[in-house]
Amino acid sequence: MRLLLIPLAILVISAPALARDSLGVFGDWGAFRDPETPRCYAIAAAEGGAGLDFVPFASVGTWPDRNVRGQVHFRLSRELSDNPRVALAVGGQRFVLTAGEGDAWATDVRADGEIVSAMRSASRMTISATDARGNRFTDRYSLDGAATAMDAARVGCAQ
Repeated sequence: MRLLLIPLAILVISAPALARDSLGVFGDWGAFRDPETPRCYAIAAAEGGAGLDFVPFASVGTWPDRNVRGQVHFRLSRELSDNPRVALAVGGQRFVLTAGEGDAWATDVRADGEIVSAMRSASRMTISATDARGNRFTDRYSLDGAATAMDAARVGCAQ
């Protein structure tokens, strides 16, 4: 757990536009509010890894002005192939994600809800995909504190 706090701090420092007001750090997850947008989100850095193209993270965001709550977003560690086959495993459940160059999202609002629900009851999640070099890779996350961070983000943007 403590080892992930340093990557989370690096993630927040390296992307100051993401972190406006801290709502707290809960286990391996943090919660933040950006009052300018406005938006709130829970976020965690992926565990370790070498040969990264990007700094990987997982987030669950809320945009009250857009009536969006619980939207999942993953910044993957590598640039993706044209056919990346992105799969998320949370506990015993598996989800197919839609992807861009180095990002992945749930396929729709219903899938967002299912993923968030699974994240609340699991201890770990992994995302596997095919990178631009044709290699399969996996980003791994602890879900310790995820539910509390998601709750803090939602409350932080309550109006």
